[in-house]
Amino acid sequence: MLLPDILLVHGAYHGPWCWESLVAELNRLGRTARTVDLPSAGTPAGLHEDAEAIRHAITAIDRPVAVVGHSYGGFPVTEATAGAAHVTRLVYLAAWMVEPGTSIAEVAGLPSFDTDLVPPPVDAVAQFYGDVDPQVAERAVARLRPQSARSGTDRLRAAGWLTIPSTYLVCDNDKTMPPSLQEEMAARASVVHHLPASHSPFLSMPGPLAVLLHQITKV
Repeated sequence: MLLPDILLVHGAYHGPWCWESLVAELNRLGRTARTVDLPSAGTPAGLHEDAEAIRHAITAIDRPVAVVGHSYGGFPVTEATAGAAHVTRLVYLAAWMVEPGTSIAEVAGLPSFDTDLVPPPVDAVAQFYGDVDPQVAERAVARLRPQSARSGTDRLRAAGWLTIPSTYLVCDNDKTMPPSLQEEMAARASVVHHLPASHSPFLSMPGPLAVLLHQITKV
């Protein structure tokens, strides 16, 4: 059986480091997992620069690949995968799965910012890592970066999920993105699963998440 690579795309404020435990678990299952570093985390780059970074990563793989977007990461994944060759499935992990022509600020009703970079929330542990081991959560908070304000206001130009099979993973205990909002967006997906997790299951339950991703990304 041909098993596609898995490209993991992090969310706002984060970086490829957040996937380390999940990558190790996927490797144990015989899967090749790759990551991408979105420029909007730490620089004023916006949605379209992030999408370009993802497109570059997909092109570099040059073989079947399933793309997983977490939280904000689902937004550039949606644009980057429109018309992309070799993408077998999109996976939205508590992620933005919205229509072309919209922005996250519009969908979520976010305020405008008077700065290029927005610092991580002061209650990041409660927001992102409610069910994560406290020591792991504190180490994660120390690695967060400011997020580009423009990443929330740029408008989506295309949507890969219109033509590529998609799966939505709803995190039922999420304090950052309400499960009701996730379920609303999940209506656009081909398949929906629920996880008994808060916003960051790649840190709180990497083993079970790896098993689920292994199953749903098989060709």
